[in-house]
Amino acid sequence: MNAHSSSDVLTVMGLNHWFGEGEAQKQVLHDINLTLKPGELVILMGASGSGKTTLLTLAGCLRSVQSGSIRLLGRELSGASEATLITSRRQLGFIFQAHNLHESLTALENVRMGLEVHGRAAMRDWESKARAMLGELGLGERLNYLPSRLSGGQKQRVAIARALVANPPLIFADEPTAALDKDSGLAVVQLFLQRARSTGTTILMVTHDNRILDLADRIIVMEDGRLKSDTTRHAA
Repeated sequence: MNAHSSSDVLTVMGLNHWFGEGEAQKQVLHDINLTLKPGELVILMGASGSGKTTLLTLAGCLRSVQSGSIRLLGRELSGASEATLITSRRQLGFIFQAHNLHESLTALENVRMGLEVHGRAAMRDWESKARAMLGELGLGERLNYLPSRLSGGQKQRVAIARALVANPPLIFADEPTAALDKDSGLAVVQLFLQRARSTGTTILMVTHDNRILDLADRIIVMEDGRLKSDTTRHAA
């Protein structure tokens, strides 16, 4: 793989990672090389324990790089300070399988948090942005509901709205359709695609959901901590 391209959203080169210490140390990522370009919807697949979530947390600045290089939005993460990692993390969107909503905040207020981390400019007209995003996801009648009054699928859609509302350049999504029925899951991924096309947002999504593979630009398969295949489906 060649030197980092300035147009690449994420470039991973020679990435290795270990868990544990001493004799108990286990290598969980082996020489990962990967490039993501603007506007791509990339699906990451693999069995449990194949290294998918570890790769996501490293690229998402939730862990420190041990060996190799990750260049995220033009910034090198290897050897980066905690302050740099925090700054980089705030430019990203995250969707977790467990949705991680604040139970004391309404759906609208939870989505507002997706704007707060991006600074004062993002907070202009925050309420109209949050209302519109929740409306797109079919939650226009649930704006003032606390998470305890929402179904699992509705909570997941609030989490998705929170990640998308600030138009981040890169979104990491870990099983975002797991709690959704078929129609809702397809609708969410189609929204991802529309967002990728219209704003240039890149989406790296971990999923086991075979129903949505046809919508991806690329499908990457991991096995035992290695990239086994990287298949382009159609041009971004």
